[in-house]
Amino acid sequence: MSLADAVAHLTPEHWEQANRLLIRKALAEFTHERLITPEQWAGEAYVVRSDDGKTEYRFTATVRALDHWQVDAASITRHRDGTELPLAALDFFIELKESLGLSDEILPVYLEEISSTLSGTCYKLTKPKLTSAELAKSDFQAVETGMTEGHPCFVANNGRLGFGIHEYLSYAPETASPVRLVWLAAHRSRAAFTAGVGIEYESFVRDELGEATVDRFHGVLRDRGLDPADYLFIPVHPWQWWNKLTVTFAAEVARGHLVCLGEGDDEYLAQQSIRTFFNTSHPEKHYVKTALSVLNMGFMRGLSAAYMEATPAINDWLAQLIESDPVLKSTGLTIIRERAAVGYRHLEYEQATDRYSPYRKMLAALWRESPVPSLQDGETLATMASLVHVDHEGASFAGALIERSGLAPTEWLRHYLRAYFVPLLHSFYAYDLVYMPHGENVILVLKDGVVQRAVYKDIAEEIAVMDPDAVLPPEVSRIAVEVPEDKKLLSIFTDVFDCFFRFLAANLAQEGVVEEDDFWRTVAEVTRAYQESVPELADKFDRYDMFAPEFALSCLNRLQLRNNKQMVDLADPSGALQLIGNLKNPIAGR
Repeated sequence: MSLADAVAHLTPEHWEQANRLLIRKALAEFTHERLITPEQWAGEAYVVRSDDGKTEYRFTATVRALDHWQVDAASITRHRDGTELPLAALDFFIELKESLGLSDEILPVYLEEISSTLSGTCYKLTKPKLTSAELAKSDFQAVETGMTEGHPCFVANNGRLGFGIHEYLSYAPETASPVRLVWLAAHRSRAAFTAGVGIEYESFVRDELGEATVDRFHGVLRDRGLDPADYLFIPVHPWQWWNKLTVTFAAEVARGHLVCLGEGDDEYLAQQSIRTFFNTSHPEKHYVKTALSVLNMGFMRGLSAAYMEATPAINDWLAQLIESDPVLKSTGLTIIRERAAVGYRHLEYEQATDRYSPYRKMLAALWRESPVPSLQDGETLATMASLVHVDHEGASFAGALIERSGLAPTEWLRHYLRAYFVPLLHSFYAYDLVYMPHGENVILVLKDGVVQRAVYKDIAEEIAVMDPDAVLPPEVSRIAVEVPEDKKLLSIFTDVFDCFFRFLAANLAQEGVVEEDDFWRTVAEVTRAYQESVPELADKFDRYDMFAPEFALSCLNRLQLRNNKQMVDLADPSGALQLIGNLKNPIAGR
């Protein structure tokens, strides 16, 4: 690739369109989070003014349930001193810096994240224009790499600070570039491998890598006079090897604590979460999740060696709970377990840092089951993030699935809600158990466009039991957290209603597929049907009322605008919430 080809996607036309789309999202989500307050201009026309009052953004919008602003991107214009100016996202953030609470320290880094997000959008605009109807007939990885938006709430959602353009083109999920992982041998004095029940290191590694590759890697060690029995294999993101480990872990390499073995033979595709890889050479083999010291959406995307040690046990515990619970089992819910994990401890960095430091999260990996072997005849897979994907013609992936299914739209919704939403309700009410169930953390199993069941993933780092007195096995105890009573139900109201259903309902209403009222009535009916099926939990239903008139508005962008290097204090996640007033509960009174 020539130097010029690397930036061929950055054309004036693509840049204008990317800026328009991002400003549309910023106006919608910052209004939703009450950072800015549009003034009504006339009918559905609104205006937002800059901090100095001299620049105006005019646009039309439909305001929907949950204070969701559906802004018409084509309608947005920018005016100053009687002159219309081009839309420029970086200017937008500077003009509204005070309103958005961007400090002098955070602003330039945030602008860099916005620039990266815009650049990514420009690249996506060069891809062949697949319609949602075509995508609905595509395979799992075509859907995964076909997503164009990223997280629906976050405005700066493709920051990936650390990637240059060459690395973006090599490793971003939307580029669908095959990747081979780098493998290191890590001395057992500083590395640990843990695994779920029935898994043993040697046979696991041979199954994943193949006999020939393992033998080749052992040969690399023997050629250096080292005993393979003294080492554990760790898969590494190529970016992490070239940009971090070769320099930051130079002492470990020089002393022979880490030995580079070379690339593996299998090809992988990066998933929506960037640092997780799907094995395209052998789809039935495990995903590999790697440490990646890239700043993206409010966090450095490392992996903690200490956290990895308990990961398989937490997954086994949850899999057993689901298997033994008749309600969860009846929904078809499964998890793809994180079956094995490996972590490397850099002893000097550990002495110099606390346990939450990014310096402790540079070298670890886990293996997660593939959902492919569990498929029955005629079943396909799609990331749940796809449901809120909208194509270049304004058609949603969810609408395309409904069309394909031949079901009445609310009937299709019921299938989806029983598969995805009922397990969340039951886990909460029966076990005080919550997940991080956003679109990227859930895989849907489909048949002829109908959701058959849901597969939850990203278990060990994301689940929590909100009862500090819960009796848990010692190795699982870290998932017990203390959350104030009045914030517990936000795990449903914020994570599901506000951060996912809000977008799904709006898209389907915009297309005329499902009226908003019908959408939320169906959610209410499925919730009531679940509650009636488990009358023994009536006290819990009263204490945590799903039909309460309103709930607290928890703002995600405010977290990132306040501190985009670490949005949440990991020692006190609920204490970090930015709660700004309330939202009307769309299922109240139904």
